[in-house]
Amino acid sequence: MGQPGFTPPGFLALTIIEKQTPDLTIPCLKTPERSILYGDTSSKRDPRTYLNNVFSLYDYFRKEFYAPKEGQKRAKPEVPLVINTPGWVKGNGYDALVEMLRYIAPTHMVQVRISTESKNLPAGVFWLEEDQELSVSLIEIASARRDAYNRSVTIRKDASLIRDLKIFAYFRQCFPSDFSVDTFKELAQALIAHRPYVVPISKIKVKHLHCQVKHFERAETLLVVYMSTDVFVLVPSSEIFYALNGSIVGLAVSSAKNSDSEHATPWCVGLAIVRGIDVSKGIFYVLTPVPLSILEKVDLFLQGLLQIPTRLLQVPGCLSPYMSTNVLLQS
Repeated sequence: MGQPGFTPPGFLALTIIEKQTPDLTIPCLKTPERSILYGDTSSKRDPRTYLNNVFSLYDYFRKEFYAPKEGQKRAKPEVPLVINTPGWVKGNGYDALVEMLRYIAPTHMVQVRISTESKNLPAGVFWLEEDQELSVSLIEIASARRDAYNRSVTIRKDASLIRDLKIFAYFRQCFPSDFSVDTFKELAQALIAHRPYVVPISKIKVKHLHCQVKHFERAETLLVVYMSTDVFVLVPSSEIFYALNGSIVGLAVSSAKNSDSEHATPWCVGLAIVRGIDVSKGIFYVLTPVPLSILEKVDLFLQGLLQIPTRLLQVPGCLSPYMSTNVLLQS
């Protein structure tokens, strides 16, 4: 979820690849078959929700691409599934990986190893119980770069920059492909000048993905419990819109859920920047590349921990328009 292959950060997604991607070092976005917004760049905050989302995507894949449809005698031709797992392989990350492998039961596993054994996963089919037998093709790849002492050399990449570039590429889609937007400064200025969509506040519900929101005894106050820190924050209802204004939200249709559970997270159709809020007129102003035909069906904003890149906010003259509330935008 930190540096996904084909979506902005914070997503778990099933993407159909029909042709080879020439260069994965360049941000490459594809519209996924289905996607779930986890809303953070690491599963550390809520590993159980992370795993449930992974399982939901896998169940959807099995149903849509393996199971026979009504009236068919046999299943569809099997489509290969490649799962890009995170690099967190110790502690809770290891436990989550083991649970994921047991649920999905892969036919092949590719493990990239380095010379420091303590940083590698165990060899073999480490996720199976002792009495379990499963035919798995194991492929181990040694580190491609080594120093004079035959030690693995890790090329460190700026993860935050990679995430910012993915968000840049995503909101770059608000403009035609021939529109000249090549830098963060140009994108910031273009987004400020771009005409936003108008979404009625009365139509939208807001779901906080990583905190529990409870009504306090006083009607004018909400109790917000942040799951990661157990910090209790009292938020006056008059300030609630400030939490949404100038933020990135997921766009979802509440009826399109990833399972039959009432607590399931709906499929997410894209991201939007809440450009401004006019409380007096009951209007959200949002910027999004999601087509209007899909946006009209959205009735749920998913608020996670994704933020507008500081590289967009640090452009002179471009900060205040994102952060103003109760102000009508000029048409």
